[in-house]
Amino acid sequence: QVQLVESGGGLVQPGGSLRLSCVASRSIFMLNAMGWYRQAPGLQRELVAAMTRGGSINYADSVKGRFTISRDIAKNTVWLQMDNLKPEDTAVYYCNGQSSATNYWGQGTRVIVSS
Repeated sequence: QVQLVESGGGLVQPGGSLRLSCVASRSIFMLNAMGWYRQAPGLQRELVAAMTRGGSINYADSVKGRFTISRDIAKNTVWLQMDNLKPEDTAVYYCNGQSSATNYWGQGTRVIVSS
């Protein structure tokens, strides 16, 4: 089992920045991939960014050039740096970890982009 705990959400004005953190209860190197998903009201959960164990990164087209995923294996932590935020980025953001058998999810952290 892996527990994932997110933090860093909040209210920010359009054009602003936030950094989300996800701390895992065990080594993230044991997972095949870690990433961030988001779910806006009335919509399905969608991939925002993901990083494989080997370091390959994938971003949703809507966040390319604005969001950056990074990790510190020694700290069991993954971050999502979000810059130039837009109102359409408003959602609950979930940390995800994937093993060969299981998808792990955090409890989510809410991001609201509004003036």
